[in-house]
Amino acid sequence: MNQFLRSAIGLLALAAASAAQAQDVVDPIGSILDQVDEETAETLGAPPPAAPAPEPAPAAAPAFPYSPAPAPPPAERLAVVSLPPAYAPPPPPVSRRPRLTAPVTVDEYDKTPEAPLNAVELGYESRLRSSFASAQGMQGPMDGAWVLRTRSGETLYSFLLVDKGGGTLEGAWRDPRRRGSPDASGFLVDIQRVGSQVTASFYPRPGAGVATLMLNPVSGGEWSGDLLEGRDRTAVTLRRN
Repeated sequence: MNQFLRSAIGLLALAAASAAQAQDVVDPIGSILDQVDEETAETLGAPPPAAPAPEPAPAAAPAFPYSPAPAPPPAERLAVVSLPPAYAPPPPPVSRRPRLTAPVTVDEYDKTPEAPLNAVELGYESRLRSSFASAQGMQGPMDGAWVLRTRSGETLYSFLLVDKGGGTLEGAWRDPRRRGSPDASGFLVDIQRVGSQVTASFYPRPGAGVATLMLNPVSGGEWSGDLLEGRDRTAVTLRRN
């Protein structure tokens, strides 16, 4: 019996050794089959099985959060916008007024600081003068500007008379000897024409007595007479200015 056990154990050991040796031997049939499969795939044109791609490395996280910039609009959507021209103020008007070297006073009524008239202004002035001349034709002979002088030629007073015809007269006086004085001019207190004689009265100075003028017509449209200022009587002539 013991001999029989020893024989069985020896057979088992031999079988185990054979199995281990069989595992170490390369299977020639399997290698041949693998080579046949690769040649068949090359003949048919199919690529050999590729090796598996390595897994991509994880992307590194950004250092700080941000929002991506918006994509620019397509070129066909861009419209050309034309801006209006910049505002340019109009140039200042060119003044035709001459530069004055001295002030023009009220007494210099025949002097004007204006520039020479253009064609339109000249036409307008011509119509005004024509209308004035027509109106003057309806006035009396005493209408207009006059100068009162002594017989020696000294200028005493200037008068501006309005003769409406029919003996009705109005007027104002001015003393050129006191040019610029506020009381060197005024209105005539009374002026009237009786027959061929003209009489007028006015106050040449504040607080002074009345001055009376008595005139008679002479040749050439002039008038001659006397000027009474208080007790003073002066022989005078009245001529158009």
